[in-house]
Amino acid sequence: MGAFALSLSVVAWAPQATAAPDDADLAGLSETQLSSQEQPAAGIPGVDEIRNSRNFKHLANLPKPAPFTASSTWSDLAFQNGYAFSGNYDGFVIYDVRNPRKPSITSTVWCPGSQNDISVKDNLLFLSTDSSRSDNSCASTPLSATNKDAWEGIKIFDISDKKNPKYVAAVETKCGSHTHTLVPDKKGKNAYLYVSSYGPNDTFPDCKTPHDLISIVKVPLKDPASASVLSETVLFPDGGNPGRDGTIEEGYVRATSGCHDITVYPSKDLAAGACMGDGVLWDISDREKPREISRVQDNVNFAFWHSATFNNEGTKVVFTDELGGGGAPTCNEKIGPTRGADGIYDITGRGDGRELEFRSYYKISRTQGDTENCVAHNGSLIPVQGRDIMVQAWYQGGISVWDFTDSRNPKEIGWFERGPLPNGAGGGSWSAYYYNGYIFSNDMAKGLDVLDIRDPRTATAKLVRVGELNVQTQGAYRDLFPR
Repeated sequence: MGAFALSLSVVAWAPQATAAPDDADLAGLSETQLSSQEQPAAGIPGVDEIRNSRNFKHLANLPKPAPFTASSTWSDLAFQNGYAFSGNYDGFVIYDVRNPRKPSITSTVWCPGSQNDISVKDNLLFLSTDSSRSDNSCASTPLSATNKDAWEGIKIFDISDKKNPKYVAAVETKCGSHTHTLVPDKKGKNAYLYVSSYGPNDTFPDCKTPHDLISIVKVPLKDPASASVLSETVLFPDGGNPGRDGTIEEGYVRATSGCHDITVYPSKDLAAGACMGDGVLWDISDREKPREISRVQDNVNFAFWHSATFNNEGTKVVFTDELGGGGAPTCNEKIGPTRGADGIYDITGRGDGRELEFRSYYKISRTQGDTENCVAHNGSLIPVQGRDIMVQAWYQGGISVWDFTDSRNPKEIGWFERGPLPNGAGGGSWSAYYYNGYIFSNDMAKGLDVLDIRDPRTATAKLVRVGELNVQTQGAYRDLFPR
């Protein structure tokens, strides 16, 4: 079970039949009917108006609690035994989601440091700090990265008492930690954190050019206070993609200077890196020494390789392009259907001969308003037996469930979105993940949403229960299906 146990650690079968509640009522409808709007309406939804496909239900919303404010941006999510761990730029929230229709807040922790990307392992919680702070405490204040004393990196908490998380340790990493990926070792003694960071500047003492690396932090699980940087592993000795200047409308490519996000599939000894100008497939059979197998670039349509998702068989990777950095309106006719989109790649060949081969793009088709930041963002697989289906956040473009079983012909099967925020504010779903039968979304402005997709095409997913889920640490769902 080794690697698999990290993200899918506890398995208990749900007692219902294959068809989930309300699925039977939809079974006789065509795919077009299933995916149609509940209330047909032309144009862009009104401010804060909710629209969704027939097979989507919005079950609950929990607005941001004190001590957080409207300016506290909700970011990533992790899950463990019926709890959701929600990062935000000012700390994190632990939600009890054992009753998804009535989620509640278990505790809040004030600990500023964007983005507070989050993961959990047993009784430990890890946070990424990618903004320069006066020190490594939760009482720190902003400090310019030009100051040698500024701190950025990884913070570690003990969550054995979810009502009272305790700060354990911190590890400083070069250029901070924009995101991190939790990687189990094969003996269950240590966890590794692949720390992604970018944006070097020669005026920053701890983040000078070149920065063609990830930091690997080693965490002894029985002594997390002794966690330390194991290596600063250079992944792009050739410098990676040199980039290309341009506007959002014209197209541009961010030069590679590190990685934005990495997804690992430990049981298959694979990792997929979204690294600014490059998409990469690595062999991680030696967790301490990732080794490149294949690398791809798309200098026509991809501006910023942002994140990656394997299919369940480990034969495909979906890469996302965060055109405009997440703050621009790119879901419109001017930008078109192939930029700010997903790129679907098949993994062909065997062993060191494996290659990433492009198959198609996927982007939501609903045109968004000129004030609505919208681009491909964080999503996860839905554990559907025999098919490749995922749910994905698109900021103010909402949430999309789509099928990429046919890599050349992806198609949407369900969706949820709100209209523009008042006064043209930015926001929307940062992360939308499937966990134990429901979709959980961290909305930057609205807080935590819980949704249900009720569709015969996703019904087998209702049978799968997992204990611990860090989406960037993929486990093999196929091992959980009844035989």
